[in-house]
Order: sequence, then structure tokens, then C-alpha cells
Amino acid sequence: MNERPDRIEVLPVLPSLDIDETLAFYRDALGFTEIAYRAADYLVLRCDDMELHFWRTQDATLCQNSSVYLRGGGIGALHGEYREKGVERLSDMEVRPWNMEEFYIHDPHGNLLRFGRVPQPRD
Repeated sequence: MNERPDRIEVLPVLPSLDIDETLAFYRDALGFTEIAYRAADYLVLRCDDMELHFWRTQDATLCQNSSVYLRGGGIGALHGEYREKGVERLSDMEVRPWNMEEFYIHDPHGNLLRFGRVPQPRD
């Protein structure tokens, strides 16, 4: 019988045209301050319970066609924090037709970060 660990994590691996530029954006704009691993062609960053991996590519179309969905209850606070920081390419937070409250950010290379949560009741 195969035993499963108590918790299985899914960690996205996104393409990057420039590891140093990726690090600067995710660290300075989005708060991914913990560098778990850094090499010329690979980067692992953490912020709280979020972890993102990046691999170096020269193909810009890979970045322009890649995305990750980050879901959780702290999404509203993150949106406010990013808005206060003036993060570029930050969308408004709105309820989408599929009944998720979401906002989007494109990183400098074109990767789409989609943040979402179950819609919160309005006061």
C-alpha cells in the first residue's frame, strides 16, 4: 500500500527571461523576500505560504502564455497592499462570471498572476 504525506503541495514553475529582473520584481513589488534557491537559470521565492519557482528561457512566448492561480482568504489584503505600493499592471478586484473575486498582475515578462477567493459578503 502506498502511503501519502499529510499534505501535498502544488508549486508553479514559471518561465523567466531574466532571473535577476524576476527576483527584483517579485521581491520589491510583491513581497517575495525569501530566496529559497538562486542560480543563473533557476529561482525559488517564498512569501508567507506562497512559493513560486522560475526557470530561465529565451522564448518570450512561453512567458506570455503562462499563468498561475493563487487562491485564499488573504487575497483582499494583498490587493490593498499591492495597490498602495503602486504595483504596475494591477487590475481591479472584481467578481468574475465564474463566481470568484479576483485580481490580476502581469509580471515584467508577461506571466499572468491570477489571485482569487470566494466572494466576500458586502456590508
